[in-house]
Amino acid sequence: MLRGNLIVSSFIRELTWDSLPPAVQQQARLCSLDQLGAIIAGSLAKGSKIMAGQALEHWPGDAATVLLFNAKASLPGAVLANAFSANALDIDDGYRAIKGHPGAIVFPAVLAAAEKRKVAGKDFLAALVAAYEVAIRAGIAWHDYHAEYHGSGSWGSLGAAAGVAKILGLQESEIINALGTAEYHAPIMPMMRCIDYPAMTKDGIAWGAMVGTVSALLAGAGYTGIPSLLGMEEYRHLVESLGREYLILNLYFKPYACCRWAQPAVTAALELREKHNLNPENIDRIVVHTFDAATRLWLKHPSNTEEAQYNMAYPIAAALLEGEVGPRQVLDENLQNREILELAARVETVKDELLERQFPAKCLCELKLILKDGRELRSGTVGAIGDLDNPLGVDGIEQKFTWLASHVFREEQVAKIKKLVWELDKLDNLKPLIDSLRSPENS
Repeated sequence: MLRGNLIVSSFIRELTWDSLPPAVQQQARLCSLDQLGAIIAGSLAKGSKIMAGQALEHWPGDAATVLLFNAKASLPGAVLANAFSANALDIDDGYRAIKGHPGAIVFPAVLAAAEKRKVAGKDFLAALVAAYEVAIRAGIAWHDYHAEYHGSGSWGSLGAAAGVAKILGLQESEIINALGTAEYHAPIMPMMRCIDYPAMTKDGIAWGAMVGTVSALLAGAGYTGIPSLLGMEEYRHLVESLGREYLILNLYFKPYACCRWAQPAVTAALELREKHNLNPENIDRIVVHTFDAATRLWLKHPSNTEEAQYNMAYPIAAALLEGEVGPRQVLDENLQNREILELAARVETVKDELLERQFPAKCLCELKLILKDGRELRSGTVGAIGDLDNPLGVDGIEQKFTWLASHVFREEQVAKIKKLVWELDKLDNLKPLIDSLRSPENS
C-alpha cells in the first residue's frame, strides 16, 4: 500500500505545467472556463446564496474570495461556498465511469488555495490537472471498493486534497497524510436517496471540496492520516498510469442545467423539435426509453431548482417549448411556467434492458412523441451532447460559457474573463481573474 501512495504523492509534487502535453494544457484551460461558467450562473441559485452567507458568517477570514459575492472568507469557507455554486445548476463537467463530477470539487479548492498563496497561473493549472487525475482515479477505486453508489463529494475529496497539497508545497509524506485524511473524513453520501428526494445536499460536492482542503491544511501542520485506497494493490494500474495517461482528456461537458441522466432525452427532444417544426400543443404523450437509474428521476412538478434538475419530465418539456434548459428554466423563480408544467405532465419513462446494459459506459435513451393526431415520432437511440463521441469542442464550451456568464455580466466583461482564462498560464498570480469575477449586483 505504501508504494502506491508514494507513486501518487510523487506525481503530485513533480508535475509541472511545462511537462504537460499540449492537449492536456488545452483541456485544463477548457475545464477552467467551463467551471467558471457554472460558478457564475450557479451563484444565482438560492442554495448558493445560503451557502455564501453561512460561509461568510461562520468561516470568516481574508484568505480567499467567495466568488460573485464580492467578499472574502477563510480558505475552507471560500471553498465551501464556491464549490456549491459550481454544482448549483448541475451543469459542471463529469466523468462517465465514475458517474460524477470532479471539476466542481477540485476547481474551487485549487483556485482558492492558489489565490491565498498568490501562485502563478501556470502553477494553478498544474495543480488543477493533478487534482483531476487523482479525483478521477479515486472515483474509480471508490466505486469498486464500496458497495453503494456514493455522491461525488466522497471520492472527490481526495482530488481536492491533492490539488491544495500541491499549491501548499507539501512534502510527499504530508501529501500521503492529506489524501488519507480526506478519504477517511470524506462525506459518505448515498446518491440515489438524493435522486429520490432532490435537495440542496445533491452530490455533496461542496462538503467534499472543503474536506479535501482542510485535510491538506491539517497534513501541512503535522496531522497524520491512513494510507488512501489508491495505494491498494488492486488499484495499482490506476496509479501507475499517472503521468502517462491523462484521464482529464476523457471528461464530458454538459450543455443543459439538469442531471446527466436526463440529457440524452433533452438532446432527443431538441432534435425532434427542429426536425419536425413541432408545436408542443400537438403532443399527447412523451415516452422516454432509458436505463434504470434514469427512471428514478422525478416526473413530478418541481417546486425548487434541485427538483427541476433531478427531473426527467421538466427538462424535456422546457427543451420542447423554449429550446434550452438553463438558468431561465431551472432557477426557483422560473418554475411556474404553466405551459412547461402541462407538457411535463405528459412524460413517462420506461426501463430499456439494452440501454441498461450499456450504462454507465454510455448514457442513452430513445424518445417517443405520440401526437394527438395519432402519429408517432421516434428519436432513435440518442446519447448526450458533450460526451467523447459527440463533443462540445472548444467553440461549444466557449459558447456555453458566454451563455451562462451573460446571466450576470455584460458582454465586455464576459469577453474579459474569457481572455484571462485563455491566458492563465501567463499570469503572475490570479488576482486579475479573481477581480474580474465581482458581481455588479453584489457591489
